[in-house]
Amino acid sequence: MSDEHPSLADIFGVGVVDLIEPSFADLPDDRFSSFLLECHGDQGRLLVDEESDPLAVAVHYGDDRWVAGCYHLRRPKASIISFFEELGGDIYQEDRQVWEEAVREYYSLRIAAAVTPAFEDLNPARRAMVQSLLEEAWGPGTGQTCLDFCCGSGLGSVVMRDLGYRVLACDIDLGLLSLGFSTGRLIPRETMCIDATLAHHYIAPVGAGLGLMFGEINDFNAETWEVLTRELVMLTKRCLITVGKKEEAGRITAWAEQCDCGVEVSENTRDPIYDRWVCTITRENP
Repeated sequence: MSDEHPSLADIFGVGVVDLIEPSFADLPDDRFSSFLLECHGDQGRLLVDEESDPLAVAVHYGDDRWVAGCYHLRRPKASIISFFEELGGDIYQEDRQVWEEAVREYYSLRIAAAVTPAFEDLNPARRAMVQSLLEEAWGPGTGQTCLDFCCGSGLGSVVMRDLGYRVLACDIDLGLLSLGFSTGRLIPRETMCIDATLAHHYIAPVGAGLGLMFGEINDFNAETWEVLTRELVMLTKRCLITVGKKEEAGRITAWAEQCDCGVEVSENTRDPIYDRWVCTITRENP
């Protein structure tokens, strides 16, 4: 691992670190802290961020192996801090962004290693279509963070990266995520496997967001798509959502306007199937 993008073990300066939380989606759940308290370790390490807020607590349990609890999405209880103090050990400091990237990478690499990639069905021509659309809508990025929401195998991510944006991507489909990792469209340190209807538990607000090919939206699944739309628009100052049908764009518009957002709907002649209707959304009071 490079110094620019250190692994969990690099950050702690040890050989191997395993996280107690089974998946990225479990990080806000404090039930797993009990596993750390049950470790029969002989030393501990506390990691804090630039503001001295706890990011993780690691416990050594032999052969240069460490187990750690991750606390950047939940606060450690007093019992965890007391446990560290009883073990004795050092306090380490790291930038929060560096730690968050390392955690995303840890879980993403596990998905890439364990999950068979979904079948590749991306039309190669679609990448150029999406790039042209985003260049027209937003122009080039200069390092701003953009959320690829319900990213699938990462078409939006690779295009935004090419345009100069810093990408955060999320989806719940393990097979599509694994495909994205195998093709290089998704980068492990940028990617989270989460239920996007709960995205605000994992993602801080960012400047921009992208929801490519939302839908198909119908009466049976509209409630889920409404929640997803609300999550995306409330996490971003501006976002762009594409759908295949004008009726779907109407639903997106109504949901976004209920969140005090301005919406412009336009027809995209580049792609008559997946991204035909474009909803450009701006939050009035971000």
